[in-house]
Amino acid sequence: MALGASRASLIWLILQNALRLLAFGLLAGILTAIAASRWIAAMLFGLTATDPSTICIAAIVLLAAGLLASYPPARHASRIDPMSSLRCE
Repeated sequence: MALGASRASLIWLILQNALRLLAFGLLAGILTAIAASRWIAAMLFGLTATDPSTICIAAIVLLAAGLLASYPPARHASRIDPMSSLRCE
């Protein structure tokens, strides 16, 4: 903000970084779940180990939770006075 960024662009920057981390984590988790589907199949009742709808719903829920968790820190960072943050550095 000290260099001219708006509050909305600062929030979007922080959420964009969170989305990048969430996408990497979701991709790694989905690939791991598919790779471990033999062991997971023994614990599931009424579902296949690679059920696409279950995987999509779980990914959407985790993505929403991650974005909801990253929004308050982003909003807090956008409300900090730019001069006080420059003085600390």
